[in-house]
Amino acid sequence: MVSDNSMDAISRIHGYLKFGVVLGLERMNKLMEKLGNPQDSLDVIHVAGTNGKGSVCRYIYEILRETGCHAGLYTSPYIEEFNERIEFDGKRISDDELESAAKTVCDAADEMLAAGMDSPTEFEIVTAMAFLYFKQKGCDYVVLEVGLGGRGDSTNIVKKPLCSVITSISLDHTDRLGETIPEIAGEKAGIIKETCPVIVGAKDEEAKAVIRKRATEMNAPMFDATVAFPVIKREDIRGSSFTVEVLDKEYRGIEISMAGRHQIDNAVCALYAIEVLRIRGKLEVSTAEIRKGMRAATNMGRLELISDKPCILIDGAHNFDGARVLKETVLRNFEGKRILMVVGMLADKEVKRAAACFSEMTSDFIVTEPANPRALKTSDFAQIITKLGCHCEEALNPVDAVDKALARRDKYDLIVFAGSLYLIGDIRRELARLTYEEVIDKDVYSW
Repeated sequence: MVSDNSMDAISRIHGYLKFGVVLGLERMNKLMEKLGNPQDSLDVIHVAGTNGKGSVCRYIYEILRETGCHAGLYTSPYIEEFNERIEFDGKRISDDELESAAKTVCDAADEMLAAGMDSPTEFEIVTAMAFLYFKQKGCDYVVLEVGLGGRGDSTNIVKKPLCSVITSISLDHTDRLGETIPEIAGEKAGIIKETCPVIVGAKDEEAKAVIRKRATEMNAPMFDATVAFPVIKREDIRGSSFTVEVLDKEYRGIEISMAGRHQIDNAVCALYAIEVLRIRGKLEVSTAEIRKGMRAATNMGRLELISDKPCILIDGAHNFDGARVLKETVLRNFEGKRILMVVGMLADKEVKRAAACFSEMTSDFIVTEPANPRALKTSDFAQIITKLGCHCEEALNPVDAVDKALARRDKYDLIVFAGSLYLIGDIRRELARLTYEEVIDKDVYSW
C-alpha cells in the first residue's frame, strides 16, 4: 500500500509532466549541479536499446547482487508501482525515501524555475532522484537503463561509465529518434564515452556499423555479443538453458527464468558486460555467482507466465519488434493450441504491423484501451483486427477485458494479454486481485 506522503511526492513529480518529453542535457546538467553532482561518484553500467535493455539490466543487476556488493537499478517505465523504478539491494525505494528524494530534487527544480531557467522534465526529476538516492545508499554499482534514445537522455549525464551496453535496435519513437535504423542507432550510440568499453547486442548490420564508427571516434573498445553462438539445451515458456563461449570463457548450462529465444540473446549480452568488467579488473565475480544471478533474474510484464489454470501469459509487446518476438515465442511453445489474445496499444506505435503479428497466433481477440492519453481507441483497433479476418470483441477498459477473457477461459488453452506497458500494469493488478480472491489458481507466480 502506497502511503499518503508517497502519493503526495508522486503527484508533485507528475506535476512536471506538463513540461513534456524534451531531449537534451542542459536542464539536467543545471539540476545535478544544484544537487552536488552525485552521479559523478557512482560506478555505472549504462544500458540503451530499443528492446531488451530492461532484461539485460536485470541480468546484470542480479549477478552483481550475488557477489555481495551493494547494487542499484534504475529502470522505466514502472508496471504497477512507481517505486519499481528505483531499486537497491533487491528492494524498491521505500515511500519515505521516495518522499525525501522527491522533495530535495523538486525543490532544486523549483529554484531553477524561479531563476528563469527551463524546468526539468518529469523523467529528469526521477533520474536525478535515483542518482541522489544511490549516492546516499553507498552503491558499489548502478545499473542504469536509458529512458529514450541515448544521446539526449537524462541518464547520459554520466561522464565515465564502467561500460556501455547497446541491445537490439529497431524502429520506435521515430518522431524523436529518426525514421531509419542508422539514425536511431546514432542516438543510442550517443551513450558511448571516451575510452569506455561498449558491448553491442544489436544484430542489424547498419546499426552495428553506426555504433562501430562512434566507438572508433571515442577510442572505446567494442565487444560484439552477437558473434557468440549459444547452444540451447532447453527452451520452454518457463525459461531456457544454454552453453556459450564469451571472450574465451565457456559458460556451460546457464539457466535463465525469462522465456523466449530473444532472452538468450539478452543473457549473452549481459554475460559479455560482466566478463568485460571482470577482465578489466572492475568486478570480482565467480561462475557460481553468475549462474545464480542469471537464474534469479525476472522481469515483470515481459513474457510473464501468470497462471497454469487457466494458462495466462502477459507481455508488454508495445511495438512491432516486441510483437514479433511474442509471436515467435508463443508459436514455439503453444503451436496448435487454442489461443485468445487481449490487446491494447498506443496510437503512435506501428499498430498495423503489430496486429498482423498477433493475427498469426490466433483469430480470436478482445481489444481495449490503455489508460493513457496516447491510447489507440478501442473501436479503431477493433477495425484493424477485423480487417485481418479475425473475430474481435471490444472491452470498455482493462478490468472489463480481464472479465471477458476469463469468462471464456474454458474454451482456450492459453490467454495472452499484450500491448502497451500501461495496459499490462492494469491487467497485472487485476489478475493479482483475482488470484488473491482465488478466482485464478496461484500455480505459477507468487504475487
